[in-house]
Amino acid sequence: MSSFWGQDLSTFWSAWIIILTSITIVLITWILLANRKTTGDDPNATTGHEYDGIEEFDKPLPAWWMQSFLLTIVFAIGYLIAYPGMGNWKGVLGWTQVNQWEAEMAEADKKYGAIFAQYSATPIEELAKDPKVLKMGQRMFANNCAQCHGSDARGSFGFPNLTDGDWLYGGAPETIKETIVKGRNGAMPAWGNVMGEEGSLNASAYVMTLSGREAARGDAEAGAKNYAMFCASCHGADGKGN
Repeated sequence: MSSFWGQDLSTFWSAWIIILTSITIVLITWILLANRKTTGDDPNATTGHEYDGIEEFDKPLPAWWMQSFLLTIVFAIGYLIAYPGMGNWKGVLGWTQVNQWEAEMAEADKKYGAIFAQYSATPIEELAKDPKVLKMGQRMFANNCAQCHGSDARGSFGFPNLTDGDWLYGGAPETIKETIVKGRNGAMPAWGNVMGEEGSLNASAYVMTLSGREAARGDAEAGAKNYAMFCASCHGADGKGN
């Protein structure tokens, strides 16, 4: 991992990056300066290259173009001196992703900390009655949740509908909050092709018995073997989940 992620490179890879970066800058500079003038005095001289009858004149780059390129090279050198980019070199400014993030978080906390502290201390049921909170929540939902659950919260293919009365993990306010904060691992693969029709029926019958019910079809005893083989690793031996 590079120092960009907060970890130092080995001495070899640090030197490797420094050498390659330096060679690249030198070569680019040489190519640019090597093309700043023509090879002769004839204004109509060509390079000898021809493409579909179109000849390439042997003329230098416009001065403003040349100067713009030189400025980008100077900027690159200044950037690599000030910021990380040359192996383990930290830059004279001491910039890192971490300290920038911490500074931004400190500024945001200073600006919004009191507001969010007030919201955090208010029960979710009361927040749901606050029009300002609902507007903020709507914007956050559109930015972070709508991609899967749809802009109307009715769900997309493979993702739950949040507007009905069915809740996979519970619909209490604190449970919904836990789902948003911690996420849920609910991606169950299809087992129909693995267990077959009869095996799926038997496994279903066994799952019914876990909650004290009886299935009209299937052999629960045989289904217990399928459950132990394919389902217990995620749902637990007792069906209470991991």
